Amino acid sequence: MQTLVRFVRNCYAGVTAFLNRLQSPLLLAIRLYWGWQFAQDGWGKLTHLARVTNFFDSLNLPAPGATATLVASVEFFGGILLVLGLASRLISLVLFVNMTMAYLSVPDDRVNFSHMFSNPSDFYNATPYTYWFTALLILILGPGLFSIDTLIRRRFARPAHEVRSAV
Repeated sequence: MQTLVRFVRNCYAGVTAFLNRLQSPLLLAIRLYWGWQFAQDGWGKLTHLARVTNFFDSLNLPAPGATATLVASVEFFGGILLVLGLASRLISLVLFVNMTMAYLSVPDDRVNFSHMFSNPSDFYNATPYTYWFTALLILILGPGLFSIDTLIRRRFARPAHEVRSAV
């Protein structure tokens, strides 16, 4: 029996180690795909600001022109930063708040947001969901190894002996 338990434990450890190696490539794929989508949507808004402003005005958002410019810029530049993996957690927080506001500003999406637990299919079928969830994933998990954030962190990381002596 112990041999079987040891075999199962070793198999599980091996599969877990393999899957852990896939985390950074998955985060890179998520950042590349959804960062590009954010950037495209932001660019579309930037090039059609009058239409976006009118839409925001119909939602009774304050300062619809400035809000449209801000949202478009956040999505465009935030998407580019997400693709690069630069300031990933900060920009993910901004994009997460942006998409939460998208959920809460549009009446149909607001209803869908309120169904997060009571009727999840309404929540995840709403337009902002995949953007919202992507921003949440990168916010929590970080950009992964294949990012400028990781290069910067490695370049400026203090050696272990300096960290211990600072404590």
